Amino acid sequence: MPAITLEEAIDGPSHLHDNQPYDYLIVGAGFAGSVIAERLAAGLGQNVLLIDRREHIAGNAYDCKDAAGIMIHRYGPHIFHTNAQRIVDYLSQFTEWRPYEHRVLASVDEHLVPIPINLTTLNELFGLSMNEEQAQAFLASRAEPVANIRTSEDVVINQIGRELYEKFFRGYTRKQWGLDPSELDRSVTSRVPTRTNTDDRYFTDTFQMMPAQGYTHMFEQMLDHSRIDLLLATDFNVVRDRVQYKQLIYCGPIDEFFDHCFGKLPYRSLRFQHETLPQTQLQDVAVVNFPDPAVPHTRITEYKHLTGQIHAHTSISYEFPCAEGEPYYPIPRPENAELYKRYNTLADNTPGVTFLGRLGTYKYYNMDQVVGQALALYQRIEAELQGNPRAVKLEAG
Repeated sequence: MPAITLEEAIDGPSHLHDNQPYDYLIVGAGFAGSVIAERLAAGLGQNVLLIDRREHIAGNAYDCKDAAGIMIHRYGPHIFHTNAQRIVDYLSQFTEWRPYEHRVLASVDEHLVPIPINLTTLNELFGLSMNEEQAQAFLASRAEPVANIRTSEDVVINQIGRELYEKFFRGYTRKQWGLDPSELDRSVTSRVPTRTNTDDRYFTDTFQMMPAQGYTHMFEQMLDHSRIDLLLATDFNVVRDRVQYKQLIYCGPIDEFFDHCFGKLPYRSLRFQHETLPQTQLQDVAVVNFPDPAVPHTRITEYKHLTGQIHAHTSISYEFPCAEGEPYYPIPRPENAELYKRYNTLADNTPGVTFLGRLGTYKYYNMDQVVGQALALYQRIEAELQGNPRAVKLEAG
């Protein structure tokens, strides 16, 4: 639905016009905030004010056409994949899908080879012609067993050894996180498998596809409800004491909500350099990674692979990780987890507020996991409103 003004929000839900308070104020119009807004409005008849400090909905999944008319993802590539039928069923109410299986190449030693590492990667990189069984033996011979796996470096070296770790992981990880893999929790590199077959898909989930008309269109359909008022380009601090509401769902950074009283939770940010090229295609796949530390960007994305758009030109993005800017990735280190626990304890003792999403719970989630987390919260609220105090665990997936 069309966005309203702050003055209209102060007057209360747009379909009432009688200074009634909103049932829910939801901060953040990305996946977490939009899904819970839709469910509360459509499922429970609640009046919702959804706000976002940006000028658009869809959060980091926001896509739009550039000056040449090519659909791009403003905040880098977002690839939908999940094993959860219920997540697909829910989102399919708001979009049709385009089948898409994501493939990534890595530029290593003047080769462009599949990543995650697979049989093709090993054969091309080392000039071999191994089969799957031989590849397993090859990796086993190079692996350096680590008794106590704690860090991202431990994970990779334990599986495939130091040479491949240096070629594919160390430089890329240091650029991405600003830290050596030996300083990061093991979860970072554990997400990237190593294969000895020729499967070159980045993901192996049951459902892999893209919204046929883009993410922004999907969000527009999701939020097209008379009980949802949308207020954009507005910071929470502007409305928190001016708009009447009964409950708050906060999908922004939890430390920011509490004025960083324990210190800032560290995040890694990204800077994008978007370019339109006078050619139909640049890369064989949507994303090419650059592990070489001498190359300043981590990857190049070519969006037409994702969208299936036909155009005489093509649009790409160079991606540069950085320390300052929008909070994208919570940095997984033990001391950061401990700092978050302090904020979470404070949150548990703050009535009338629920924290949701990647920023609200300081944890990296895929898109489907955020949707699952929001749906789980909805189930909990539904149970409470229906007078059934059964526990519904708030979790992702």
